[in-house]
Amino acid sequence: MKKLVLGTRGSALALWQARHVAAELRKAHSGLEVEEQIIQTEGDRNMKVLGATSARGVFVREIEQALLSGRIDLAVHSLKDLPTAQPAGLHLAAVSDRHDPRDAIMSEQGFDLDSLPRGAVLGTGSFRRRTQLLNLRPDLVIRPVRGNLQTRIRKLGEKRYDALVLALAGVQRLGMDQIPIHAIPEERCLPAVGQGILGLETRVDDRQATEFVQVLEHGPTRKVVRAERSFLHHLGGGCLAPATGFATWEGDRLLVRAVVGDPDGRKVIRDQETGPPEDADGLGRRLARRMLQAGAARMLEQARQAAEEAEPPAPS
Repeated sequence: MKKLVLGTRGSALALWQARHVAAELRKAHSGLEVEEQIIQTEGDRNMKVLGATSARGVFVREIEQALLSGRIDLAVHSLKDLPTAQPAGLHLAAVSDRHDPRDAIMSEQGFDLDSLPRGAVLGTGSFRRRTQLLNLRPDLVIRPVRGNLQTRIRKLGEKRYDALVLALAGVQRLGMDQIPIHAIPEERCLPAVGQGILGLETRVDDRQATEFVQVLEHGPTRKVVRAERSFLHHLGGGCLAPATGFATWEGDRLLVRAVVGDPDGRKVIRDQETGPPEDADGLGRRLARRMLQAGAARMLEQARQAAEEAEPPAPS
């Protein structure tokens, strides 16, 4: 009997994602056994490491080590958590079709971004969200919120916040829609690089595992992923930076939109690049270089300094 050992974090969302992938693999490969192995990461053990915008890989490092050592054959990640530079010997063997990538406002009163009262306390740990939302609504009070999705929603119920900003994909995957939630249009708050996409990582030399997961590869999303991750890589920003690149299909071409801002949203740089999907890497690279020339490097440094002085945020 064929067997794959699948490594995942132990949060409810991570387990949903891992079990979804396992079910799809069993469906596609008759007789395939998929064994789940839960691995605790640095980000799970110590939230203080989330306070620096330079922190990278805190939700994947131990899983990748298990993959390299042969303890597991396959890792399932929320792609937005996976650093753009992977360890030698590992590769992104497949990417899923993208779920709805938008961010969303959750509140018991049913507020959306426009109807939130002046001075409302909005919970988000993401610098990317913070800079974009404060640029739109400088009257809002944004406070960090830590913990998994269930913990954040509990804190909302305890009246610590008037509303939360969450990734819509996670809420929908877990069916946590008892509290009203309103999606934020992409043009107002660009999603994180890779948001809504599952990344399946294997060893480069493990041909069998790589072939097994190819059934889950979504070609159009792969082109989007390449453009977004190229942008973030060449910008030099980690997943906690106040920056993002977001790619969409415009007919047979890719449109990559990007934003970089200061920690308080006072100044935001926006730009975009369009071109053929075969040049996805180049689109992201050129966009990053232009934004760095326009002042993005200084903004990223400001964010790093602010992070060292502030309460640690949670992941985007």
